[in-house]
Amino acid sequence: MMRKILVVFFFFTVAHFFCQQKVSGKTMSENDMVLTSVLVVNISNDKKIYSNSLGEFSIEASENDEIRFVKKGYERVSKKVYSVEIPMNAVLVRIPEEIEEVEIVSATGNLSKDSKRLSKIDKKDQLQKAIGLPRSKTGDKPREVPAEVKNVLLAAALGNLNIQGTYDLISGKARRQKRRYKYEDLQSDILWIRKRMDNDYFEKEGIPAERISEFLEFSFTVKPEIRTYVRAKNISRVVFKLEEVLPVFVDRLKENSKSKE
Repeated sequence: MMRKILVVFFFFTVAHFFCQQKVSGKTMSENDMVLTSVLVVNISNDKKIYSNSLGEFSIEASENDEIRFVKKGYERVSKKVYSVEIPMNAVLVRIPEEIEEVEIVSATGNLSKDSKRLSKIDKKDQLQKAIGLPRSKTGDKPREVPAEVKNVLLAAALGNLNIQGTYDLISGKARRQKRRYKYEDLQSDILWIRKRMDNDYFEKEGIPAERISEFLEFSFTVKPEIRTYVRAKNISRVVFKLEEVLPVFVDRLKENSKSKE
């Protein structure tokens, strides 16, 4: 009897040992530098581990588990396990910190002269803020605010004719500006996702590489909240919502393919 119990115990121990699969990989920065002490969490089984001094990690996982990578000062990354045999490398992108532009002014030693120069700089800064040129969402140059019909009419009602604004509306410049800004913002949001998600992820779901951007634009239409998560730099929520749209888009691709046959 004792012998049977030992055999059964040995069987379950071996079975449990072989069922414990692990996925391994490396944590890297966007500049291909090793990132250490990254918290690696398997959302599916709540296992946690930190990457070592070489950026390496190994964590218990099964296929389709979601692995999340977290490090202070970096955007969170989530990846799905497609096979425990395939190494999983995670690239974390540093969260940009906005620093106000500082103008260096050399002192002349003349207190009266220096104080006047500083006063001029303050006024210049105040004027720039008062003008209110908004920066583009792509982070490049400040954007010129397109003219609005209501603002031009309000100014005219108050006796202040906005000649430039009126011209922009009549000529169509304001409309073209809005259309261009909308396109730039769309491409910026698509690029943000594509930098953080490999083409392999989409291709394995049935979306060809050349249709990925089209899929993302389609996703923004079906699930507008995705762009909100993009601007909040929440990649895990972006991935979660994209997975809801994936089957719909893949079905559309299949239908289009059948109609062409």
